Amino acid sequence: MHVSFLRRLWVVFSVYIIGSYASFFNRFRIKGAEQIPHRGGVLFASNHISAYDTVFLPWAVIGRFPLQMLWAPAKEELFGHGLLSLMFRSWGAFPVRRGRDTRAGQVINELLKDQKVMLFPEGTRNKAGILGQGNRGVGKIIYDTRPQVIPTALIGLNRWKFPGFGQRGMVVFGKPLDFSDLYALKDCKETQVLIVERVMAAIAELLKQEGAYVNQG
Repeated sequence: MHVSFLRRLWVVFSVYIIGSYASFFNRFRIKGAEQIPHRGGVLFASNHISAYDTVFLPWAVIGRFPLQMLWAPAKEELFGHGLLSLMFRSWGAFPVRRGRDTRAGQVINELLKDQKVMLFPEGTRNKAGILGQGNRGVGKIIYDTRPQVIPTALIGLNRWKFPGFGQRGMVVFGKPLDFSDLYALKDCKETQVLIVERVMAAIAELLKQEGAYVNQG
């Protein structure tokens, strides 16, 4: 997808302002960024614990890859106000309707041919930091597009307040996941579930490594 140079500069500028607050005024750490592929379609599949997730995750990615975009589907309610809608869109967000949104799915599939996209497979935010089940639709996206999938764990941001100083938080990137065995299976609900379960297991493992795993049980 073509993005103007000026827009990319605006995104980098915005991200560095956000990153200064996150990493210099607070203690937001980035771990495993060397796992992120430089090129090709990349899907960051992350847990979702805070409204900050959607602004600090781009800092972790674009801070390492300046002038690239990190696209993000977001609930359509965020695009109701003209100025805010313009700002969100300028950062690479695009609206998604609740339930099945075929058009948004097509946009995601197109982007994943050669762009970086972040998704929250749980489909909703859990402020308690509990890791829930992944949505089968994410398994379908992965099966159809075959991107490089980076499991991503966000930690501590659900306890942040704004403004705040010295608050601790972290994003951890895992190694790209291998789905070759599942891609050999028939495209059906069962296969899609297996794919998203592998994604969620990888996120859970990252959380466990950092002593931050909490499940629904």
